[in-house]
Amino acid sequence: MPELLKRILVPIHREGRIFVAIFALVTLLAWLVWSPIGLVGTVLTLWCIYFFRDPVRVTPTRAGLIVSPADGIVETIAPAKPPEELEMGDAERTRVSIFMNIFDVHVNRIPTDGVITKLSYRAGKFVNASIDKASEDNERQSVRMVTPDGLEIAFVQIAGLVARRIFCELSLDQSVKTGERFGMIRFGSRVDVYLPDGVAPLVCVGHRMVAGETVVADLTANEAARTGEIR
Repeated sequence: MPELLKRILVPIHREGRIFVAIFALVTLLAWLVWSPIGLVGTVLTLWCIYFFRDPVRVTPTRAGLIVSPADGIVETIAPAKPPEELEMGDAERTRVSIFMNIFDVHVNRIPTDGVITKLSYRAGKFVNASIDKASEDNERQSVRMVTPDGLEIAFVQIAGLVARRIFCELSLDQSVKTGERFGMIRFGSRVDVYLPDGVAPLVCVGHRMVAGETVVADLTANEAARTGEIR
């Protein structure tokens, strides 16, 4: 029974606690006014708790692995220039784009060990995060980091159609570890990962990602990019 309760009673990220409290208070008042409205409020409060859940993840710790920074579906894998504000040059790198819908866990995690070397926030639009144009036009928080082996990696939090807040706790020159929580995006969004030159992704378009657990790439491998098909 204790194990079952641990799986059901998942912790809530602190960014969501105020929202849960507001939903719960409004729901309580709604029950006093008219029970049908209170019922709707109860459903919305439970959804809010579900949205801001922050489950424990088991992160692979071998050096050189890059794990997914977000839960969601791999929307695209394609060559692309990193955001210009990261000052990583004009050369294209393999970009893995992970789209989070409103039912995914929205807590984001560090993809690999290293040090944060650049942080840049840019205001923008709020078009559908699942389309490619979102990487250029939408509000975003861009992060550049360097691994212990001196390789540069970038990852970008991108606001979506209904997202209105990107939360990032990172600071310049901060040492980070694979799988550590670093922020979240509220209500539907996307995270892009730019791999170092010559590193092929080990995931395919359509793959379901689990933040902090799913291995996106291996910096020590010489394996070619993987392909996949629906079966």
